[in-house]
Amino acid sequence: MLVWIALAGVVMVIGALWYLSLYDALYPSAILAAIGGVFLSTLLGCGLFAAAFFSDKSGHDANVGSAAQHDDEPRG
Repeated sequence: MLVWIALAGVVMVIGALWYLSLYDALYPSAILAAIGGVFLSTLLGCGLFAAAFFSDKSGHDANVGSAAQHDDEPRG
């Protein structure tokens, strides 16, 4: 799965660099910023979505709903 996410990041970087090249000359600093920003944002976004889905499937989120409920009895 990580390979597919990395491949999606590479495709996004290629698309972003192509889009940027249509409007202005690409300077080395712009290329590095686009590669770093787009690739890392894609990896981070996909990773967080994957973590949310895996957490939901494994049942770790089952007790979160009861966290908002209050006990009527005082603790002590």
